[in-house]
Amino acid sequence: MSQINRRDFMALSAGVTAMAASANSIGAAKAPDTSGVGSGLIVCMHGVTSSEFDFRTCMEGWAKAGIKATEPDLVKAREHEMANGKGSARKLMDDLGLVAYSSTNQLSWDEPGERRAKALDDLKWKVEMAESLGSTRIVIPSAASMDHKLADYDQLYEVLHQMAEIAKPHNVALMLEFTRLSKLVNNVRTSLDVVRTVNHPNIKFMIDLYHFWAGPSKFEDLDLIKPGEIHHVHFADMPRMPPVEVAEQKDRAFPGEGITPLQKILNKLVSLGYNRALSLELFDMEVRRTDPAVIAAKALQTITPFIKAVG
Repeated sequence: MSQINRRDFMALSAGVTAMAASANSIGAAKAPDTSGVGSGLIVCMHGVTSSEFDFRTCMEGWAKAGIKATEPDLVKAREHEMANGKGSARKLMDDLGLVAYSSTNQLSWDEPGERRAKALDDLKWKVEMAESLGSTRIVIPSAASMDHKLADYDQLYEVLHQMAEIAKPHNVALMLEFTRLSKLVNNVRTSLDVVRTVNHPNIKFMIDLYHFWAGPSKFEDLDLIKPGEIHHVHFADMPRMPPVEVAEQKDRAFPGEGITPLQKILNKLVSLGYNRALSLELFDMEVRRTDPAVIAAKALQTITPFIKAVG
């Protein structure tokens, strides 16, 4: 549903230069502020949205379109440094005027056995890489596919505390992302309960608006969030088709191209104190294979109106 047809591709390609020239727009003008205090709502690019390109191509394309806020793929950043030397990923971003508002991600921590052990081992280098990039945040989605019981949550709290201790020396917050098909954390209520129960300064709450609207959460659940609890937002739409029962990650849509009441939700998030990045995360392979500058231009084109319309 997030597909780019040839007409869109040509129009956006022609507009990339113009988009970059108008980088003083609300989506790209704010001075970078990784603390989030006073940073303002800003259009952000998630690494998976341009996953078919290497780190340099991705960063240069986003910057060309006028993007300032990024959510880099830590694996690709590491690959870039293996080829170009330690610190080269951060230098590239600095040279391009890009700031890592978050970074992505660590999976499989919520699965038992060897997968969890590997995830925790991988997290050690990822928090170091995030710190090197200047990011104070890493997304940790719950995508648990196995059935669980109530007693399993005690182990979940222990694992998250262990992960938080790994991240703490690097001043990186691990942001629990509920996903709609997770058998462990798939909604606002559970996610908030888990974060509050762990009660560790390096475990934080975030929200992905696709998983929010396509999953079991309710709009009223947003009233459960305390001001300042939202640490990051993934900003994508839910299409009318295919039906949510058979929809996959690839079916996520550009903002405004689906049926999610994004403006209503964003207004609510802002009222709760959220004033930071809106990160475009899309999985459609056609999008991921399209010139990063073109996709970033469309991100600015589709997200900026929501920022301007905040009440």
